[in-house]
Amino acid sequence: MKPIVFWPPFLLLMGAVVLNFINMDLFATVMNGVNNWLFLNFGWLFNSGSFATVLVCLFLMFSPFGKVKIGGSKAIPMFTPFKWWAMSLCCTIAIGLIFWSTCEPIFHLTAPPESWGIEPNSPEAATFAISTVFYHWGFTPYALFTVPALMFAFAYYNMKQPFSFGSTLYPIMGEKCKGVFGQVVDAICIFALIAGMASSLGVGILSITGGLGRMFGIEASPFIWLMVDLVIVLAFVGSAVTGITNGVKWLSDFNAKVFIGLLIFVIIVGPTAYSLNLGTEAFGNYIAKFMEKSFFTGVAAGDQWPQWWSIFYWAADIAWTPIMAVFLGQISYGYSVRAFMMVNFITPALFGILWMIIFGGGAIHMELVQNLGLAATIQNSGAEAGAFFFFGHLPLGQIFIPIFVFTMFLSFVTGSDAMTTAMGGMCSTGISPDSPEPKAWLKIIWGVILGAVAWVMMTFRGLDGIKMINTFGGFPALFLEIGITFALIKVALNPKKYDTFKEDYAADGTYIGTSGSLTVDAAAGTDSKVTMHQ
Repeated sequence: MKPIVFWPPFLLLMGAVVLNFINMDLFATVMNGVNNWLFLNFGWLFNSGSFATVLVCLFLMFSPFGKVKIGGSKAIPMFTPFKWWAMSLCCTIAIGLIFWSTCEPIFHLTAPPESWGIEPNSPEAATFAISTVFYHWGFTPYALFTVPALMFAFAYYNMKQPFSFGSTLYPIMGEKCKGVFGQVVDAICIFALIAGMASSLGVGILSITGGLGRMFGIEASPFIWLMVDLVIVLAFVGSAVTGITNGVKWLSDFNAKVFIGLLIFVIIVGPTAYSLNLGTEAFGNYIAKFMEKSFFTGVAAGDQWPQWWSIFYWAADIAWTPIMAVFLGQISYGYSVRAFMMVNFITPALFGILWMIIFGGGAIHMELVQNLGLAATIQNSGAEAGAFFFFGHLPLGQIFIPIFVFTMFLSFVTGSDAMTTAMGGMCSTGISPDSPEPKAWLKIIWGVILGAVAWVMMTFRGLDGIKMINTFGGFPALFLEIGITFALIKVALNPKKYDTFKEDYAADGTYIGTSGSLTVDAAAGTDSKVTMHQ
């Protein structure tokens, strides 16, 4: 075990849990103060940094660096293209799509930014609502994941750097990234991830509890939340112990197919024509207003809307990025950079936009056209009630509510499984492509801490507490994201300088190796552990 990586975040997070029980008011005061300070002083940096990663991803898609193969030209992929894509989708923001797709558009419909002069519940508000969920669940969040994930993949497999998030900074920090500095970076990453994952798990507990209430009349309470929390933690820790090529692979593959099935069901029975028309109009608004939304802080008008929506989302996503980068980078062996961009940036973002068109558009239709009272339900019963109200008013929707609850459960288990494996690896010595698994007890410890922090924040602070801890975790990771963005640009402009597979390049630095694509040969996608090409 790496003590510098393990002990600081462990003690700090456990201290936060204990402080909440000893002095709840002090805990709330500290958390509120920290978050308000972060929003006031660094909202601009969250927004501009997120926008910059989108530009970098677009550059990488069309640059010569896109031809470079992760792991060298002779590397054979670990997973088939569909399994790779499924793991990318289900281990990133899939659970967010489920929770927010029916309630977030309603929030924006009924309460758009005051400073923009949009009348609530108007046609303009409907277009704004759907275009905004495109912004929050489309290309920007996936850009935040993709940049550090690609840098980690190249550093780990092509530069032969240690299994440490600090390795992503090697192009700008050199050998200083190794040793104590690298462990400090990993400790920051683990702290940020626990904060981000605790927020996500809190949302999941609320969602699943809402589903149990809908199906069996079980009333939500701290005890019920604790029971749901324990079941989720036991499931994802048990899966994580089986290894990355077993539990995560199988769960992601199954989960992605369930996602596609739910999407097809709503397309068949929902108000699809209305949703597609509204989605088309909203996509035009998304493109036209992308720059304005990307730099909207609300400070001039004293509007707090961006703090509790866009900036909150970027802080939450950035809190996930370090460990997400380690996981996504680790499973990308054998594919080209351009294929990496397609699987981790383009296709999941397009899937998220389509999901929001169908589910979000359907929710808007229920509220504005059918007048079913979805907004009132969300206001009175909480955001978690939105999805079950939505399914309850679709033909055969009652039959699909248990499937929907199971999908939420499976999504949390899948994502948490992947993250606890990555966290355990960062705390361990001896992790390599030939030996990718950390000890089981490390996965168990981080799973227990994750469950404890999530339950404490949601029990004593509710949805606001979930948002607070997200921002708290995203702040230190923000500066790592910025540094890694510069490091990746440096590598992309001259990959031969950093790549250990020099035979894949011509004398002038042009890549001449076989880059591969999303079409793999018979030897690829065996789902076996990586054997490094020496």
